[in-house]
Amino acid sequence: MVSQSTIERPAGVADAKTGRTEPRIKLAVKDLSIRYGKVVALHGVNLEIHEHEIFGIIGPANAGKTSFLKAINRMDVFTPGMRVSGDIDFNGRDTRRLNNVYALRSRIGVVFPLPVGLPMTVYDNVALSPRLRGIKSKAELDVIVQRCLTRAALWDEVKDRLNALGSLLSGGQQQRLTIARALSQEPDLLMLDEFSIAVDPVTTMRIEDVLKELRQEVTIILVTNLVQQARRLADRTAFFLDSECVEIGVTEDLFTGEVKDQRTRDYVEGRFG
Repeated sequence: MVSQSTIERPAGVADAKTGRTEPRIKLAVKDLSIRYGKVVALHGVNLEIHEHEIFGIIGPANAGKTSFLKAINRMDVFTPGMRVSGDIDFNGRDTRRLNNVYALRSRIGVVFPLPVGLPMTVYDNVALSPRLRGIKSKAELDVIVQRCLTRAALWDEVKDRLNALGSLLSGGQQQRLTIARALSQEPDLLMLDEFSIAVDPVTTMRIEDVLKELRQEVTIILVTNLVQQARRLADRTAFFLDSECVEIGVTEDLFTGEVKDQRTRDYVEGRFG
């Protein structure tokens, strides 16, 4: 069994012929299958996600998108009846064999569809993870809180009420607070599961702008039920349907180029889903 206190970041690989450095593989999934009892949520998924890309996942409800995120972060241990098989390599390590699951989760930030504000102040929501890492200095925590709230496009709106309860913020502000809290982990990978489902269009666009900037620092997996959102943000996109990964491609190609499977074309053009 693999045991480690940190999840290392792999180096890029230079192509022997061209000398160019190929994109680092942040996440590699091989033959992934997920079941809930007798119900198959995903079957035989194979894909790779590159470092510093926004990787979109689209598909109708019950296609297995959220289950995919749960498997990456080992959340299946909290889900009765959920069974995962196959390999999920994160930074070159098989996550299914890691003893230290907490070290894995410390490198992966997750933003759920509905904002989940912890019952504490705005400041403490963001400072929680750094404190758990052992950071005690108020000055250092102040810097982290301001940086994360700024990166989440929220600082200017809350800088004068950091001691107010996070639950008193508007829905859009709470969602951005959730992003700030995820960023305070200093993750390698940020996973967003339909973050805009309860957010107004203006706030959605603000968060999208934040994600475009964050791709320079972290790898992002974006699960969305809005195909145009994937088109605006994702470098590459996977289409999930009926418990399988039907197709993966450069996002714009899925909308304007030749697709491998007609079901992909039908979905992105709104014929079903």
